[in-house]
Amino acid sequence: MQAAEAVTKAFLFFLFSKSLIESYLDNRNRKHILANRNSVPEKFSGQITLEDHQKAADYSIEKIKVSKFFNFIELVILLIWTLGGGIEALDKLAKSFDLSELNTGVLFFAIYMLISLLLGLPQSIYSTFVLEEKFGFNKTTPKTFIIDMVKGMLLGAIIGFPIIYAILWIMNALGDYWWTYAWIFLTLTQFVIIWAYPRFIAPLFNKFSELEEGEVKDKVVALLDKTGFESNGLFVMDASIRSSHGNAYFTGFGKNKRIVFFDTLIKNLSPDEVAAVLAHELGHFKKKHIVKGLVKSVVLSFIGFAVLGFLADWTPFFTGHGVATPSIHVALLLFMMVSGVYTFGLIPLNAMTSRKYEFEADEFASQHASAKSLITALVKLYKHNASTLTPDPGYSKFYHSHPPALVRVQHLESLIKD
Repeated sequence: MQAAEAVTKAFLFFLFSKSLIESYLDNRNRKHILANRNSVPEKFSGQITLEDHQKAADYSIEKIKVSKFFNFIELVILLIWTLGGGIEALDKLAKSFDLSELNTGVLFFAIYMLISLLLGLPQSIYSTFVLEEKFGFNKTTPKTFIIDMVKGMLLGAIIGFPIIYAILWIMNALGDYWWTYAWIFLTLTQFVIIWAYPRFIAPLFNKFSELEEGEVKDKVVALLDKTGFESNGLFVMDASIRSSHGNAYFTGFGKNKRIVFFDTLIKNLSPDEVAAVLAHELGHFKKKHIVKGLVKSVVLSFIGFAVLGFLADWTPFFTGHGVATPSIHVALLLFMMVSGVYTFGLIPLNAMTSRKYEFEADEFASQHASAKSLITALVKLYKHNASTLTPDPGYSKFYHSHPPALVRVQHLESLIKD
């Protein structure tokens, strides 16, 4: 009983500490952006108008307000699921169907996923049709929104339920070291999904057309030849059917790698700027950032399963988080729910590593493309995406995976060769 009480106290301490830190950083960021709202940073005064700068500030502040509200809702929902007895009630509901233990576990997750989808709908709807609409970014129609949601549900069921079934079977059938086998299975499954995503999954939600002949393609092909990067094609994605935000990425691995440009990016950037943005993305590949990220994910997954392997047999883990009846499927869901509360402190470490990678990718881009073109491309993206140029430094260090605009541009300027 004392151990369970200690777990409860620790859970509440970490949970409310996380919420207080989030609120504190949000307030700092909001005040800093607001304080700089009426003045464009001198470095950007020639490219960004005061109107654009104020739009970005207002957009960022509005996102902070919305995030704070829904973070509070998520806090309440988590407490209801755990200490409020929600998981316990859900477990009883799943068991009332008198299925086998394995099928009960799958049903338990199916009901949870459906409830989570419904609980998350208000935030998704508000963000898409109110927030994004207010600032002119939303291109998603209600029809597209519903179709995406249905496709997501079906895809989640087709891919997710077999994975859940397999992991629960492993947890039940493979003895004390089940967590090792579960980790191996999930790792292999993730690699299969990464391989399949560009060819089979992404096309379910967007149309991908080959990059048209012209100056943009010529610049891109020349860059690929220069860097020795082999891909399975250059594609343009119809991102504009949902949003006016722009981006580019490459996905997959091995011979199934694809380079993808948002159509909004192609529309808003010059050929040299598109090539510079791609050079940055290639920098992540050439500097082994993708591989490092995968290795890190696999290692953290191993640690997570090892911890779960211990906690699944430790009764205070259940009772301390509000669950009176331990079971394998409850252990898995409970761990998924609360692990983020205890690992919140890792966010700034991950962000710091990511920013380091961004600097390295920029350095690669400056060597194989034009640093000046990358600077002008970034400024255009900041403008078109209404990204604030003046985030709070403390907030940025804690959360941001990319360096602040001013820091990043100054770094790129230092790489320009006369």
